[in-house]
Amino acid sequence: MALKPLRWLGSSRAAVRAFPPNARRDAGYQLYRVQAGHEPTDWKPMPRVGAGVREIRIHADGQYGVLYVATRPEAAYVLHAFRKKRQRTPQLDLDLARTRLQELLRLRRS
Repeated sequence: MALKPLRWLGSSRAAVRAFPPNARRDAGYQLYRVQAGHEPTDWKPMPRVGAGVREIRIHADGQYGVLYVATRPEAAYVLHAFRKKRQRTPQLDLDLARTRLQELLRLRRS
C-alpha cells in the first residue's frame, strides 16, 4: 500500500516539531494513519475552515491540534498545528488554517 504524500503548509511542520516529545510522536502516528488512508483515532470535522478539513486532537502533555485536509488526490496537507488552551479551537487558528487552505486551492487551480 502506497502512502499519500504529506505536505506541510506555512509553519505547520515547525509547530509540530515544537510539540513536547509525546505529543509530537502522537501527531506523527496520526498523520501516518492519514497518509495510509485511515482516520486518526481522535478527530473532528472543521467545516468552518473548509470542506474536508479535520482536526486531529492530541491529548499528550497538554492539548494539541493539527488541522489537515486529505481530500486532495495528490497529497494530504497539514494546514496548521497548535497548542490548545481551551476545548474550543481559537478563532485565530481557524483563520490561519482557512487562509492556508484558500491559498492551496488557488495555487491548484492555476
